[in-house]
Amino acid sequence: MIKGIKKFFEDHLDTQSTAAADDVDHRLRLATAALLIEMTRADDEIKDAERDSVTHAVQTNFELSDSETEELVALAEQEASQAVCYHEFTSLINNEYSNEQKLKIVELMWQVAFADEEMDKHEEALVRKIAELLYVPHKDFIAAKHRVRQRIGGSS
Repeated sequence: MIKGIKKFFEDHLDTQSTAAADDVDHRLRLATAALLIEMTRADDEIKDAERDSVTHAVQTNFELSDSETEELVALAEQEASQAVCYHEFTSLINNEYSNEQKLKIVELMWQVAFADEEMDKHEEALVRKIAELLYVPHKDFIAAKHRVRQRIGGSS
């Protein structure tokens, strides 16, 4: 999985760009999108509502093109049976994102988790793990869950 996502990052970075900040920003959006895609796999059943939630979040929040979004989703599906290490994504996010931006990622993960109106224990565990890796305090992790649940009318 990690090799495939690295290749995706490399294929979609503008290596001719002189703005290194743009490259970092692009990689951050892709790393975040990869975490959201992992969220769809947390309960071993990828549902259309979850996939749609990821697509919407990626396009709305991370400004990826339709083709980049489709390719990243396809890559995650192809690699679904392989082990995943989140450190590569979370370390990049920790180095570059503010606390507010990291909290936004946790909210987006909750949004994907609630998309199918079912909360699986594995989904909650993944959000908790990523929140911990991003150093999001537990109280903020819980508050994000309640905000998203209230906003979308989910349960759990």
